[in-house]
Amino acid sequence: MVNFFEWLTNFNNDINSFVWGKGLYLLLATGVIMTILTGVFQITHIGHWFSETLGSLFKKDVSGHVKGKSISQFQALCTALAATIGVGNIAGVAAAIVGGGPGAVFWMWVAAFFGMMTNYSENVLGIYYRRKNADGEWSGGAMYYLEEGLGKYKGCKYIGRMLAILFSIFAILASFGIGAMGQVNKIVVNMVSAFDVPALSSVPFGQVTMYHLIIGIVILVIATLIILGGLKRIANFAEKIVPFMVVLFVTGSLIIIGVNFKSIGAAFASIFKYAFTAPAVWGGVSGIAVKEIITQGCKRGVFSNEAGLGSSVMVHSNSNVIEPVRQGLWGIFEVFADTMVVCTMTALVVLTSGIINLETGMMAAGATDANLVAKAFAGLFGIWGERFIAIAILLFAFTTVLGWDHYGSKAWEYLFGTKSVVLYKVIHLVMILCGALLTSSLAWDISDTFNGLMMVPNLIGVLALSGLVMKITRNYVDRKLKGKDIKPMISVFEDVQKEQEEALAQISK
Repeated sequence: MVNFFEWLTNFNNDINSFVWGKGLYLLLATGVIMTILTGVFQITHIGHWFSETLGSLFKKDVSGHVKGKSISQFQALCTALAATIGVGNIAGVAAAIVGGGPGAVFWMWVAAFFGMMTNYSENVLGIYYRRKNADGEWSGGAMYYLEEGLGKYKGCKYIGRMLAILFSIFAILASFGIGAMGQVNKIVVNMVSAFDVPALSSVPFGQVTMYHLIIGIVILVIATLIILGGLKRIANFAEKIVPFMVVLFVTGSLIIIGVNFKSIGAAFASIFKYAFTAPAVWGGVSGIAVKEIITQGCKRGVFSNEAGLGSSVMVHSNSNVIEPVRQGLWGIFEVFADTMVVCTMTALVVLTSGIINLETGMMAAGATDANLVAKAFAGLFGIWGERFIAIAILLFAFTTVLGWDHYGSKAWEYLFGTKSVVLYKVIHLVMILCGALLTSSLAWDISDTFNGLMMVPNLIGVLALSGLVMKITRNYVDRKLKGKDIKPMISVFEDVQKEQEEALAQISK
């Protein structure tokens, strides 16, 4: 048995290294290509996508509750952010800095800049190829544009179908690992550490303690009440918690950065200085390779915002939006909020707090990449700083679990049908409890691999349909920004196109 686990670990490491090594080149290439094809949309139309997202939050059709099976555009964003803003925004950013130096932050920005248009393209395709399931709920995602888009090309019918099935399998397995066990494990470990109850933490329960079990059961009960209520309940919860937790974390970060304002210049200088040149000494070892700096930054950026994985498309497709590009704009904003705002705040907290030496990379006593941010907060707020981060991780990770439940259920629906989705939800809930009791890192490593494997079929689909994304974008710009009277490109399906055209005409009156 020991030999089997050793073989499994090595086998998984080989696949993981390939996916998150070579796969990153495919990811960045896709972002660059989509940026060029859309005319650097994230910059040339920055005012438009800001006004149509952040600037439209008080419009009823954007943030108002929706009747029927759909959710509002804002709810779709919050549910997507619920899944993306997680442990990666705190521990992930710290790990990137420890593993790749301050320069890794620069490459997180680069990955996010191009990732904006990858996420945009995914969401445009998601809306364009979405359909309604047996329950009258919108279903969209990479599996649909792989089958209906790529699969319609000459000689690609079976390739598109096979890639759609692979994507769905990888999404389900990732939802059990990264989307359940990994997040809950981080919640429990941090809560036990920050709010220790000796009477419970001293009682063994297998390899963990009774405290771990109790926290796991509480999380399971709350998650069950929300998840079994369906997407509407998940979205309602997300739209209340996500803005609150983001504002709270950013406010706490700004206080620390403000107190350490004299170090802001040095922090930014180190980010740009070490983006292209490896520190001579970092973390007590000889200089790290520039390639490792780039890899760490890009990898952690993708972990955080998930642009290119095709995951958030599955909830964006449930939006009440009519135009594909309109939801694509929310995809741009999603990456911006996740990486450019939240991850940057985390990075500046670490780099300005003095918890890590910017020249040598040496960390303060007791600090590790896992608790680096907590130590930085504790430096200003004491024990309540660490507790604040524990609560932040609780909220971030728990909402990630909810978001990934929807992703997994949509992938399951594609493979097995709508009626069997309840079976997936039961399995997912069991995985939540397992996460509280599991100690082996192999489970996280394997689920990390499945998370990355989602990227491959999805990006193949995005690249294959890149010309279509360009046409839909041009159609939108010509109509909305240049005032041309042309037919909108809304859906690949004629019946949906006609229905949505009529709805669009009603709105325009």
